[in-house]
Amino acid sequence: MTWLRALRETARSGLRVERTRLEPLVALRAACGVAIVIGLALWLWSPPVAASSAFGAFAAGMATFQRSWRPRPVLALAAGAGLAVSTFLGYLAASHVVLFVLLLAVWAFAAGMAWALGPTTGVVSALTVAVMLVTVTLPTSVLSALQHAALVGLGALVQAALIVVFPIRRWGAQRDALADAFAAEADFARRLRHDPKAPFDPEPLMTARSAAEVTARQARRRPEELHGNRVLAERIRPVLASLADPRVGAAAEGPERDRAREVLAVAASVLDAVARAIRQGGPVRVPERADALLRADDAPGAELTGAARRSATRLVSLLSAAVERAEGSGPSDATGTAHLLRPSAGELLPTAVRTVRRQVRWDSPVLRHALRLSAVAAVGYLIGAALPLGHGYWAPMASVMVMRPDFTQTYERGVARFAGSLVGVALATGITQVAHPGTYTFAALAVVSIGLMYLLLRSGYVVAQACVGAYVVFLLAMGGTQLEQTVRDRVLLTLLGGVLAMAAYAVFPAWETPRLRDRLAEWTEATAGYVAAVMYAHAEPSRRRPGAVRRALLDLRAAGAAWDQAVSRADAEPVRHRGLSRSAVRDADAALSAVGRVGLLMEAHQPAGDAPPVPEAARFAATLRRATAVAADEVRQRRAPDWSALRAELDRWPSDPAGDRVVRRGAALLVDTLDELAEALRPRSAGRRHPAGGSGRPMPRRARRAGLRWWT
Repeated sequence: MTWLRALRETARSGLRVERTRLEPLVALRAACGVAIVIGLALWLWSPPVAASSAFGAFAAGMATFQRSWRPRPVLALAAGAGLAVSTFLGYLAASHVVLFVLLLAVWAFAAGMAWALGPTTGVVSALTVAVMLVTVTLPTSVLSALQHAALVGLGALVQAALIVVFPIRRWGAQRDALADAFAAEADFARRLRHDPKAPFDPEPLMTARSAAEVTARQARRRPEELHGNRVLAERIRPVLASLADPRVGAAAEGPERDRAREVLAVAASVLDAVARAIRQGGPVRVPERADALLRADDAPGAELTGAARRSATRLVSLLSAAVERAEGSGPSDATGTAHLLRPSAGELLPTAVRTVRRQVRWDSPVLRHALRLSAVAAVGYLIGAALPLGHGYWAPMASVMVMRPDFTQTYERGVARFAGSLVGVALATGITQVAHPGTYTFAALAVVSIGLMYLLLRSGYVVAQACVGAYVVFLLAMGGTQLEQTVRDRVLLTLLGGVLAMAAYAVFPAWETPRLRDRLAEWTEATAGYVAAVMYAHAEPSRRRPGAVRRALLDLRAAGAAWDQAVSRADAEPVRHRGLSRSAVRDADAALSAVGRVGLLMEAHQPAGDAPPVPEAARFAATLRRATAVAADEVRQRRAPDWSALRAELDRWPSDPAGDRVVRRGAALLVDTLDELAEALRPRSAGRRHPAGGSGRPMPRRARRAGLRWWT
């Protein structure tokens, strides 16, 4: 993709507005927090102090809207603590330009490295850099530094107190995550009725697992219906797939297939009912037809035979358990699993330090982002101070807020911030010119603007920035700043900040395209590791360790998600890379997804503990692990992997031994799909030369998703 095309695509994406579910009560509560701080500051001090101190409540409110499973009051208080410290240090160094620039560079570097801990930490850390830039415009002294830091912290404290006093949808984010997982499986069941190889997106299940992690204190307070249901959803997934698959489930045509479609339709209705009950915290309303199926002992297997009958019976059992758990009437140990414990703040510190240290390497996107952020913040501040414009800090603040570790988000947000600011400033200017409001009216308009920002935050960055642009105009006008100066400075300096951010990425990038083969090799290893773990479970059922299969599946999901993210980013990058063509990306994606599907089908038919062992499966799994280690190196070195050793091991396996029909057939399917992976990575003719991230049209996301995501 050329630079011109990349800029056009990212600009179009940055200006996109999406329809999302609004949460007006949550937005109102956060806006009230800002209103309280502004009102107190106007009453006790002056409009300029109110305009500056409102940043704490605004930023703390922003922190509570981030995608995190920590309690919202904790997020607000943590953000407030960082904002207060940043404010205090900024005040102390503000009178010495060199010292302040050095402090700003170091603080921005630390904020950039915070992205290693996740997007929420990265966004909140960027806000601390922004508040450091804002506060230096006020008088400097130790006393005023402490006073203003306390005001910023007060804003966060107010937001946290409002969340505690006026709770809205307790455990709402966790309920939504678990409900989304069941809804995704309901959709999966419906699509399996018509397409036995329908794809499945793993993201809802991955999100549900993240949401299920709780601290010891949270575990005592979590609603009963949120404990255990996630594991049931995980167990339902492979059973649905095995029932629909014509090779190990229902026949491709005939009465058996019709019966399988009927069972899948009923399963979809039950899963939807469970999702609604979890989301709303109410009873499960199962349709009569589904209720009859769940209560009849012989109905699930009618007209089904063999593995298909076992899958249907197992599916009905799991659906019944999910209904009971959603109603809170199931046994507390129904899933046989313990809580997924999330470390407390004290326990998290050593882990966070190790995570950040692992990113201290030259090829790390996080380290490169931190270096870019540090340089741009310092340079932007010096340029803003040198220009004959007021509020010079707007330039570096715009850069800090739009910069992200990857190219796509940085450029999208740069365009969206300028366009949104332009619209917001224009609207606020028009309102001000027509109405000529007073100080308290300006304060009310600022609160309304920030309330709209909270309400529409997930609709698109450009919408949020339009609201923020109006908020800034009203807030500064409340403090007595001339409107003409505000409009001009805001637009020009925001444009300058966006240009600096985008130029920094172009000069010192962290492209994802050259790392595609590494991501593919990691996904290959994780996929084969999952299949091998399932085969070991078949090899010695009496010594089976369910945790081994589960850990392998989680590794597979993480590697698959990293691969999808890498391909998505590479598609938008203006970089040529001859190592992996778009057709190879697409074909390898489909082949590896099919490999994971083999493990999924075998996992659904794991034998009982007293089943006879299958020693051939153990030998095959060991050969698979050895061959995969070699194949991963070949993928990294731009060579097609060789699976001849695996096929030779399969040839030594009896064609149809008793008791292992599923695993023997799965082994044959595995070798065939791995050969397809080798074919996908074999060098192509010169006529097929469009590299991933190079020239030609980018491969759309839906085309990449065409690979069968059965590995989830």
